[in-house]
Amino acid sequence: MGEIKKFEDIEAWKKSRKLTMDIYSITKMNGFCKDFALKNQIRRASISVMSNIAEGFERSGTSEFIQFLSIAKASAGEVRSQLYIALDQEYITQKVFKDLNSLTNEVSNLIGGLMKYLRKTNIKGSKFK
Repeated sequence: MGEIKKFEDIEAWKKSRKLTMDIYSITKMNGFCKDFALKNQIRRASISVMSNIAEGFERSGTSEFIQFLSIAKASAGEVRSQLYIALDQEYITQKVFKDLNSLTNEVSNLIGGLMKYLRKTNIKGSKFK
């Protein structure tokens, strides 16, 4: 893995940004936009994914980064769960569900892979240099 100089270089962050854009798009449509509780919750959860990746990276310590990545991964799970609600309420089609569920799983897997890498490395973070 190459050196990451800023959180915008992290593939999981890039994909989570796309996820957040897609979530915002679908929550503007149909009945979804009127279901204020679900709309706000799924938006907050998707924002949490990308925000926790960024915040953890900016903490400059590997163990702190892993902790924030764990929160980001959990938020990705929350988004997936809420996508089922949106599907069940017919706010999204099966195809939209499949695409977003796949993207959310990809984000979760990327985060998990980064966590695994960080746990095995001797890198302690820039604040320990």
